[in-house]
Amino acid sequence: MAGKPKLHYTKGRGKMESIRWLLAAAGVEFEEEFIEKKEDLEKLRNDGSLMFQQVPMVEIDGMKMVQTRAILNYIAAKYNLYGKDLKERAWIDMYVEGTTDLMGMIMYLPFQPADTKEKNLALIIERATTRYFPVYEKALKDHGHDYLVGNKLSWADIHLLEAILMVEECKPDVLSAFPLLQAFKGRTSNIPTIKKFLQPGSQRKPPPDEKFIANVRKIFNI
Repeated sequence: MAGKPKLHYTKGRGKMESIRWLLAAAGVEFEEEFIEKKEDLEKLRNDGSLMFQQVPMVEIDGMKMVQTRAILNYIAAKYNLYGKDLKERAWIDMYVEGTTDLMGMIMYLPFQPADTKEKNLALIIERATTRYFPVYEKALKDHGHDYLVGNKLSWADIHLLEAILMVEECKPDVLSAFPLLQAFKGRTSNIPTIKKFLQPGSQRKPPPDEKFIANVRKIFNI
């Protein structure tokens, strides 16, 4: 039997968090080896583990996988979270790209200069409520099912829930005008594997604090 996937990244969210979410939702146990200092990253680079000298890196099925999108594609397909045909896969991809764009804005916010943070936070809320969430609200209404694609849980749903929770950390009442998304959040949060991941003590990571930001800057020279 193959061992558990091993995730190599810093002890925070970043680009690895969506990978943690997807594995957890699929009910897959995983191990983490944290990059805590610059030397840890250099070691991975020097021993040839990182194809493009970058993390995230996931050891899975005998591969050392890099590039976030490639890793997510593989996990979604392996655990039957990627639709039943090409057309469903295309819809999942489109929905995921939307939530990726939104989460990317939030991910980089803590690294921005203090004088631009407030403006960028306002932009995130504006984009969430006028560009992104209306799309998913309409999709749920038009589709008429509990999930975004087909009538079963997919990567698109998991990614959307992650995005909703991230935006709510910026503005707790952000879903007030989106009743279907509120119901979606309630349903998906109660899927047993996801519910477990949302409990304290899971491998889900907290929002980045100042100490974490400073360490990341040191590790990656940013």
